[in-house]
Amino acid sequence: MQLQFSQINVPPGHQVILRDIDWQHFESLLEEAGEHRATRYAYYIGNLEIMSPLAAHEDYKSIIRNIIEILLEELNLEFRALGSTTLKNDRVLQAVEPDECFYIQYESEIRGKKRLDLNTDPPPDLAVEIDLTSRTPFSNYSGLGIAELWRFDGQTLDIMLLEQGVYHHSNISRLFPQFDLKYLVPSIVHQSMLDGRNKTMKAFRQYVENFIIANEINIKQ
Repeated sequence: MQLQFSQINVPPGHQVILRDIDWQHFESLLEEAGEHRATRYAYYIGNLEIMSPLAAHEDYKSIIRNIIEILLEELNLEFRALGSTTLKNDRVLQAVEPDECFYIQYESEIRGKKRLDLNTDPPPDLAVEIDLTSRTPFSNYSGLGIAELWRFDGQTLDIMLLEQGVYHHSNISRLFPQFDLKYLVPSIVHQSMLDGRNKTMKAFRQYVENFIIANEINIKQ
């Protein structure tokens, strides 16, 4: 008898790991669960991780998404933000639902697509994980070929760059090398908790605009 989605109960802030789940069973669980659910899945060669986020997790995720969108808008870079879209590739038996993901350099290749298939489509350029209660394994992402992964634990931003199939820590983002994001992101998240989202994001956008002008950064036309 196969496990059903209705049998799985994961309280907020917790995760469960199920082992020896084959790919077909994983896909049937995804289909049964549907798109409108609180839990998120990650699958890696037979291991299925199910996580239910806390409210603070959603706060941080929203603010970091806003930060990235402002950077992309002010740098005039086209992008597609796909949130927690299920990213899967059955050739490597791997799937993940990031907190946020962005197509930037590959945006034109998936523009307008209603469904992604990483067997044929390129992976997102950037994925974001909010790790408040656990650490996201790099194995959840490396096989999918996502070039840049950010992990935020509420205090610190880790920037991970994929090189020859392995993630390495970096002080600089490949996508936004002009900005000290390891300092900026935690600072802005903290400020938003004090001043509110709107005031903080307006101030950050003004900072980015001024920074671009002061540093004579060429904006893509």
